[in-house]
Amino acid sequence: MERYDVVIAGGGMVGATLACALGGTGLRVLVVEAREPRPFDPAQPHDLRVSAVSLGSQRVFEAVGAWPGMRARRVCPYRHMAVWDGEGRGSTAFDSADLGEPWLGHIVENRVVQLALLEAMAGFDNLDFRCPAAAERLALEADGARLQLDDGSEIAAGLVVAADGARSRIRELAGLPTGGWDYAQHALVATVETRLPQQEITWQRFVPTGPQAFLPLSGPHASMVWYHNAREVRRLLALEPAAFAAEMEAAFPGRLGGIAAVQARGSFPLRRMHAHRYCAPHLALVGDAAHTIHPLAGQGVNLGVMDAAALAEVVVDAHRRGRSPGALADLRRYERSRRGDNLAMMTAMDGFYRAFGDQPLPVRLGRNLALAAADRIGPLKQGLMRHAMGVDDHRPRLARGRPLTGT
Repeated sequence: MERYDVVIAGGGMVGATLACALGGTGLRVLVVEAREPRPFDPAQPHDLRVSAVSLGSQRVFEAVGAWPGMRARRVCPYRHMAVWDGEGRGSTAFDSADLGEPWLGHIVENRVVQLALLEAMAGFDNLDFRCPAAAERLALEADGARLQLDDGSEIAAGLVVAADGARSRIRELAGLPTGGWDYAQHALVATVETRLPQQEITWQRFVPTGPQAFLPLSGPHASMVWYHNAREVRRLLALEPAAFAAEMEAAFPGRLGGIAAVQARGSFPLRRMHAHRYCAPHLALVGDAAHTIHPLAGQGVNLGVMDAAALAEVVVDAHRRGRSPGALADLRRYERSRRGDNLAMMTAMDGFYRAFGDQPLPVRLGRNLALAAADRIGPLKQGLMRHAMGVDDHRPRLARGRPLTGT
């Protein structure tokens, strides 16, 4: 039986971030991933799945050595963000200059993030990567965990980390319960070539059928997201490309410019899920295995990166004290540091989702006043910006540019 200090089930963006954060610490770490991402070619069109990488997440990626690999492939900075109510006059705008920062964040394709992290992982002698492979059985015992893979091999570990997504097999095997619900919306995502050059701005407009978002990509390209009911999303996806582009142009503000070409389109349902517990003896959940959030503010990946940074901090600190990485007392410290923050963000997104839906006039007036207040009250606005950017003081050490020191 092979033995590792930490086994991470899932080598996606969050699992690979955790692995890189544990690189060079003296801990023996194995990452198990079901499929490798497709190699990157700059001539390829942009992927449908993109993420708004916050400044805090960028600092984590810099600390673990993966950010140069992302920049060498394809990232798009944005310096401004506009939010407004499509049924009223309420609006607010954010500018990175107000915080003295060069940008608010970057829009990065999920595959680019994963490829750069896997590339960084290869530079650490204490990290092993097994792909394709998947977990089939899990046993949590008093002195550690045993994991059986689909190739029949067995692995002993001090800590098993579930980073295997919203339908986590590890979470299921461990019997950790979750709560949540389906939203009455699907996300329609389209990658388009725009007639106007890149504008370094993200915007989001709230209309009764659901939010609409525009995310800039490198060059004259953008990711357009339209939240709508499942029937309307199916209708739009069935249209011919020219008719689809015409519908998007008609629905989205004209100041964004016309659509020169639709490169790709797709959709996915929206669901909220939150694990009741993030840990058990010798087990921890991170990222979508622990929580899924309404994506209207693009915070899902950033929450997962902060999970990875916080768990790495706890594991490395325990290792320095000579403790097992799976000790429940230490893992509960991780849970306390992340579950409350994640729940607060999930609740805030649900509040936006409900308040900006099809509401009576008093609610519409109230939300317009709230947007106006957020735009005019300087300390409130700066606090919201810093929290969304992941640069407030209570973030994990890696997100504050402070390295983890392991043995």
